[in-house]
Amino acid sequence: MEKLLLLKKLSYKKSQNLFLQSFRYAVGGGIAFVFDFSSLYLLTQYGHIYYLFSAAIAYMIGSAVHYIFSIFAVFPSRTYENRTLEFTIFALIGLIGLGMNEILMWFFTAKMGYHYLYSKLLATCFIFFWNFSTRKFLLFR
Repeated sequence: MEKLLLLKKLSYKKSQNLFLQSFRYAVGGGIAFVFDFSSLYLLTQYGHIYYLFSAAIAYMIGSAVHYIFSIFAVFPSRTYENRTLEFTIFALIGLIGLGMNEILMWFFTAKMGYHYLYSKLLATCFIFFWNFSTRKFLLFR
């Protein structure tokens, strides 16, 4: 019963608790990562699109999924009431993350010789912290 109550608290009610927000952001990031990673794979392997172009498209798909998850499940308060402004700032942060993603994927794949999917895993680890901290500070205080 206690585990059920903890699970309900972790997943249901919005909270200002930083740990809880981080946990939920990670869950949302995991869901977004599934969209991002699978899109990268499908576009590259079956669409025959160069991996860095696929990575950019896939990153944007994952970012859209994460935005929707973030506003509904992660952050209870918003800095901006104007949703267009909020999404614009969210997208600008994402564009910086996209640039970081492209540079890291290129570095790990072209310079280090890793497979592009492994490079994506490594890049995601770096970018997760950038996205959470800047979005938390600028958008969802």
